[in-house]
Amino acid sequence: MTWWMERMRKARRSRRPLLHIATDSGTGPVVILVHGIASSSVTFYAVIPLLTPNHRVIAVDILGFGQSPAPDGCEYRLEDHVRALAATIRSLKLREPFVLVGHSLGSLISTRYAAMERQGLVATFWRRLAGRGTVSRMVLVGPPVYVSPGDIGDPRVKARVSAYLRACDFLRTNKEFTLANAAILSRLLPKGIFELTEKTWTPFIRSMEHCIESQTVVSDIASLTVPVDVIYGALDAFIAQGSMTIIERMRHVTMHRVEANDHIIRKRLARVLVKVIDS
Repeated sequence: MTWWMERMRKARRSRRPLLHIATDSGTGPVVILVHGIASSSVTFYAVIPLLTPNHRVIAVDILGFGQSPAPDGCEYRLEDHVRALAATIRSLKLREPFVLVGHSLGSLISTRYAAMERQGLVATFWRRLAGRGTVSRMVLVGPPVYVSPGDIGDPRVKARVSAYLRACDFLRTNKEFTLANAAILSRLLPKGIFELTEKTWTPFIRSMEHCIESQTVVSDIASLTVPVDVIYGALDAFIAQGSMTIIERMRHVTMHRVEANDHIIRKRLARVLVKVIDS
């Protein structure tokens, strides 16, 4: 009995956790929304009402945030986030291609998911023939593209990206400072847009270190054959000027700059996002 219980306990630990599906409404072509770090599906509060008249809209909370599980011992590597997203999408049993939308960290997770789906051609070949349950288009909103400074030739861009990475390291290693300032910021924003607490501290610092500071987004985008749209606010403080040059030169990537918008998906950016999805 003890042997069997231990085996069952290990099986439960290895099972991919399912993400909380905060929204599944509307009918029509499917759009899946994936939010960013220290946030929740509330990120898309201005988008969902604009999409549901013509689309089936599915919004999830990523691993460790919102109402999704935070597994014990999870390192919150990009692969951990992607596997949880993949298990959740499989559970939906979609019968048609879908548009995958990621915001901030969610754009890194979504792009990695699409890249891994493409790399697993043998496993998904039958689904591709049937045109079922695969990514038909990527939309990345405010992606924090931080290429390794050693791979950047322009000294100005290199300095900017280096500064962003140092800031990430400072936030991770100064917990009291980060939590205190996060509490102030969260009071100034709509509830759920940015929530960093003791409960989400571990998912936050590990996701920042393993997904944002060490990322694969450029190579992932380059590996895709589906259209990729990148939308960003002109006032987005999380985008280092010049850091996205390498992806905007890719033939299958279309850039959309939204004036007078920061990192949050406000009404102006929401309208652009819906227009891009519908185009």
